[in-house]
Amino acid sequence: MKQVSGFSKLSKLEKIDWLKTQLPHAYTLNVLQDYWLADRATQKLIEEFSENTIGNFILPYGVAPNFLLDGEMFAVPFVIEESSVVAASAKSAKFWLSRGGFKTKKLTTLKNGQVHFFYHGDKSELEEQFLNNKESLFNSVAELSNNMEKRGGGIKSIELKDMTAELPNYFQLYATFETCDAMGANFINSILEELGNQISHWDHTEVNMCILSNFTPECKVEVEVSCPIDSLKGVAKNVEAKDFAYKFKQAVDIAQADIRRAVTHNKGIFNGIDAVILATGNDFRAIEACGHAYAARDGSYRGLTTCDISEGEFSFKIDIPLALGTVGGLTTLHPMAKVSLEMLGNPNAQTLMKIVAAAGLAQNFGALRSLVTTGIQQGHMKMHLLNILNQLNASKEEIKRAKEYFNERTVSFSGVRDFLAKTDTLH
Repeated sequence: MKQVSGFSKLSKLEKIDWLKTQLPHAYTLNVLQDYWLADRATQKLIEEFSENTIGNFILPYGVAPNFLLDGEMFAVPFVIEESSVVAASAKSAKFWLSRGGFKTKKLTTLKNGQVHFFYHGDKSELEEQFLNNKESLFNSVAELSNNMEKRGGGIKSIELKDMTAELPNYFQLYATFETCDAMGANFINSILEELGNQISHWDHTEVNMCILSNFTPECKVEVEVSCPIDSLKGVAKNVEAKDFAYKFKQAVDIAQADIRRAVTHNKGIFNGIDAVILATGNDFRAIEACGHAYAARDGSYRGLTTCDISEGEFSFKIDIPLALGTVGGLTTLHPMAKVSLEMLGNPNAQTLMKIVAAAGLAQNFGALRSLVTTGIQQGHMKMHLLNILNQLNASKEEIKRAKEYFNERTVSFSGVRDFLAKTDTLH
């Protein structure tokens, strides 16, 4: 690729014309056009979500039904390219449906942001100045906070934090917020910038930046499944309920003890969480960053789920921060996000937090169930059989025969390739 100037100012077709001069195959550009939407208004809407847009990248949109959460039934939308994630989550949801379903244990919703500044003076004078001006700081953002306050939210607190143990002369205005059903990033950042503007006039004060934090441990949810150990009967073929419960707990405990396992354990949880986050138009990058930071909150990176066996009861729980919104941004604009929220009964932000956490817990239960019984590859690769067959350009008849052949066999790319080669020889 050659350097180009003013690329962002080109129209979509002009951008594509430039790419034509850089790419050796016209096929690439034909594919781009194949994925444009016929509805020009919707296509324009989607293009305006981002910058330098020349097409759409399509991911599968699936549904995992039978989620019983706090006594209410949900069919949960998943946007993900890996079929085993949807299958495992749906299977887990159905398993727990007859065992009480998923239950919310705790929910908090505060978010936070900081004005980061450096103070080159006497710390006691700064503390006095903050106390004397705290009320005026609140007053300075009253107009910005007014609409959010009418909905029950707003700025809840402002603290002065001494961070000089971490960095010389470094302090924060640490503010907490309630943003109701909005994720609230623009609201929070607008408030913080005005607070930063106010203190920039204080003596010896140098404001560096004003920005929300995506680490929101006060905006989290706990969701649990539980049942008597005997009720785990049937969780896997030829596996006793008691044996499964203890092996399952050991697997969860390993993710608490070993960082290498914890990372893979949590990646599996986010397979479920990210898929629902994407489907509802929320920010999966912020959710992942926060979740991983929370997993390391005690100084060691650990699994985000815990398991307990006590007095014949089995319980499995997820404890995770989820700063989500159901109004504003893509949740309001994206047509498929609207479909997702309608499918979920147009939930408020708190209910969506519960649903997303339940999806992560379901996916983790499904993965661990396979790991401690049959192993992950048997079910995982079986779900990938069709992808492999498509890669190998199998015909409809070959796909049918391959599904029958691999029904009770382990799937691998080489195994499928050899099967097709043998089939071609026989026919």
